[in-house]
Amino acid sequence: MLIALFAPGPAAAQQVKLPAGAIRWSANRPLTVADFKGRPKTSEGHAALTSANINTGATCHANVFSGTAQASFDPATSWVRDPARMTPALLRHEQLHFDIAEVYARRLRQQLGALRISCSQLGTTFDRVSQAAYSAWQQAEDAYDRDTNHGLLHERQAQWETQVQQQLRELAPFAEKDA
Repeated sequence: MLIALFAPGPAAAQQVKLPAGAIRWSANRPLTVADFKGRPKTSEGHAALTSANINTGATCHANVFSGTAQASFDPATSWVRDPARMTPALLRHEQLHFDIAEVYARRLRQQLGALRISCSQLGTTFDRVSQAAYSAWQQAEDAYDRDTNHGLLHERQAQWETQVQQQLRELAPFAEKDA
């Protein structure tokens, strides 16, 4: 399950400043049960929720645009209903939500890197490209939960895991250098 907190806005293009406490996506730093620090609402029926985001930034120097995107995880709004019952399968399902955010951050970095616009065109073009990326990401997140029944359909979950890992490999040229 995903709550997307879209935060496009100006920041340093090479290093997006993440919200306090956020965990930056890294292939070397998978999520752990302890990362889920939020509390579920009593009306919420799911076993866990991953709150991920794609943070964006753009700069202009000498009328040359530069933009970037960074996937992050918000521990304060991510939760597990009963941490003692967090299975490895549920943790993998939640990790894949974060991995999907990274796929779409890489796609957005790819698109932003290909933009050849002047700084006077930055606002509308950056917003349009970013919003299209956010929309595609949300559709993928919804399809993931629907196709896997929130991770309960193990065969479909395994297929998504394979697919997302393949996408991460294919988009490796657009990974951040230290991710």
